[in-house]
Amino acid sequence: MTEATSSDLLRAVEGLHNCRATFLRKERVNEMFEGETAWEGSVSVFSVDHPEADTCYAWSSPVEGSDRRKFYAILKKPPVDSPEAAVRASIVRDYRSEEKP
Repeated sequence: MTEATSSDLLRAVEGLHNCRATFLRKERVNEMFEGETAWEGSVSVFSVDHPEADTCYAWSSPVEGSDRRKFYAILKKPPVDSPEAAVRASIVRDYRSEEKP
């Protein structure tokens, strides 16, 4: 399956955060954990008109066993201050949600 386009990610940012967004750039992220790659891919950086942040980091990942994609749109708010920190925060959130019975 192909990666989501910048337009797909823009719509995700605007929809998830109810704000206007403008694409700025893509950054390559390779997040490691205990010497293994935990996530690798491109994170799109958007300028946003949002009351809590001026930047949002967005990307998508394939949903296992499906042809769908899961969209992530993380606002730049402490402790998230970079694309790498946004990916790290999403990994932690996904891991915690999988732990719940």
